[in-house]
This record gives sequence, C-alpha cells and structure tokens, in this order.
Amino acid sequence: MTETPAARHHREQQAGSLTTGTHILLPDGQRTAEIDQVELERDDYGSPALVLASLSGGGTLRVAVGATVTVVDGAHDDVTQLPLPADLPEAAPLPEAGAAPAQPAAGTGPIAVAPAVVLPPLPPAPPAATGPSEEELALIPAPAGTPESVVEAAAEAHPDAEGVLLLADRLSKGVNFKSGSCLKDLSDLAHELFVTLKDADAALSVADLLTVLPYDGNPGRWTSVEASLALASYICRQDGQDKRAEVYEKLIRTPENQETDPFKARMAAKVRQRSLNEPNLYDKEIFRSIDNSNHDAEREWRLLRLESLLFLRAHGGSETIGMTELERRISNELEAVRA
Repeated sequence: MTETPAARHHREQQAGSLTTGTHILLPDGQRTAEIDQVELERDDYGSPALVLASLSGGGTLRVAVGATVTVVDGAHDDVTQLPLPADLPEAAPLPEAGAAPAQPAAGTGPIAVAPAVVLPPLPPAPPAATGPSEEELALIPAPAGTPESVVEAAAEAHPDAEGVLLLADRLSKGVNFKSGSCLKDLSDLAHELFVTLKDADAALSVADLLTVLPYDGNPGRWTSVEASLALASYICRQDGQDKRAEVYEKLIRTPENQETDPFKARMAAKVRQRSLNEPNLYDKEIFRSIDNSNHDAEREWRLLRLESLLFLRAHGGSETIGMTELERRISNELEAVRA
C-alpha cells in the first residue's frame, strides 16, 4: 500500500519561512511536493505579501506570507495514489460483447473521484536583450585621433568656456579608461558641450570615446558609459540618425542580458521595470532649491534630472511616462539649465 501523507509526521510552518527542499502538503490535502525555488513578491508598500513556490514536479504554488502551510517530513511524491477504503465494492468485470450493461445494485452508485489539482507552469523568463551586430557597430565612427586630441579639439573650439577648460585640463594629462573618475570627466565634458554650449557634434565625439567601451560589470564605471550612451542616443534622434541611435540604445541594455539563470532574470527584470516606472527625478531637491533661491543647486539637481530623463528616453520610455511626455520634459529641462 502506498504511504499516505497522513501516515507521515506533519508540522505547521508559516509560508514566509519556506525554503528550497521543503516537502509540503498540497491544497488538495492528498498530495505532497518538494519546493524547488521560492520567490517573494512584495506589495506596493514594499512589504512581503506573496510566496511563489516553484515545485519540483512542475507548477507554482501561491501562498500568502502569513498563511500556515503543512510541512511533511519524509520523501515526497509528486502524485500520491491513495488506497480505496476497504468497504467499497470491487469494480465489476467488463460485460461481454452484445450483453446489456449491468445495472448498479440498489443503494450504490459510481465512486466520486476528486479532480486533481492543476498547478500553473512557471512564467517564462524575460527575453534576453540582444546586442548590436558588427554592421550596426560600424555606424559609430572611430575617433579622429587619440582620446586626448578629441578632448583638446573640443576645448579649442570653446576657449571661453570655463567648465570645458577645467575638464579638458584634467583629461589632458592622459585618458585612462580603467579609471572611474576619468570616465566621469569625459561624460561630464560631453554633457557640458551639449547642454550648456549646444555643441552637439563635439559632444557626440567625446561621448563616443565611452560608448564603445564594453560592459565590465563595474557599476561605477558603467554609470558614466550609460550616461554617455543615453546622451548620444538623444543627439542622434534629434539629428535624424535613427539607425545610429538604435545602436546606442542596444548598447545601453547590455547589462540586461548578463543573467543566465531564469529565476534571477525574472527578478532582475521586475526590479529594472520598477526603476523605469518610478525614476528618481529629484523633485524634492529641486523644489527645496527654488524655495531657498539657490540657483546653482537647482541647476545641479536639474542636470541630474535631465540625465534620468535621457536614460528613460534611451529605453523607449516606461509604463508610466510615454515618449511624448519624455520629449516634453527633456525640452523643459534643457531650457531651464540653459537659461
């Protein structure tokens, strides 16, 4: 006789404390299964709300965090066949060909069989972002000379721009692409050329020193590359170079295709989408600077807001801010910081 869950040792456990490898009693009260993975979903306030337990036999079990689950100590069985009660009659033999079907005896009827619990399959992993091809990368022109010469040319074109001269002076000592501070100076120089001086060509030339750098997993260095990619994408869109802009937009998504584990990829996609839907646009900081009549601080916060908007623009907007609204906000911020 197959062992039933009732014959094993049961104990109650809160769903929020379930872990991989735990054997639990399924909602039908007859079958058990082993938990393969546990995923925690949070509510809109950030508190744990729902446990998604992926079962080794396939499917996902949804349980509230505070609910009590019956844990079974012992080997699990994906589908436990329970024995029929002893007092139930044996199944009648099949009638011979041509014979009338036998009628059930008085007071007896067909044995009701409880329907099996059907668990939904795991959601598919988000599609991996594909990088640009060699032909697409060829749309980004090679720099005209060394990185130092590109910086020097930008400085010579704006001899009265104090911000450009300060950054160019630091970079003239040598451009080290492994230095996070050096990459930050290059990104700041590209933004200064475009935002303040409206020199899109020089800004794009400087930004392209960073846009071709590969993703190395270092968040500090990638932040500067990411900002330059977003700026380059916007400049090309404004100039009608849509194909080239698409290359930058593919490159900015490079970190999205690094995770190979489907479970971690789903979690990363959720976090990424939430960050796009709820971007930090520094509203409080800007309003505080306006209230204090601190125009320098207001401009710095608006520059950070502009970077966030350009980043959203390079990702095609979000579920909360569409492209039309993004274009309007970017234009407003450019006008505000250039005033």
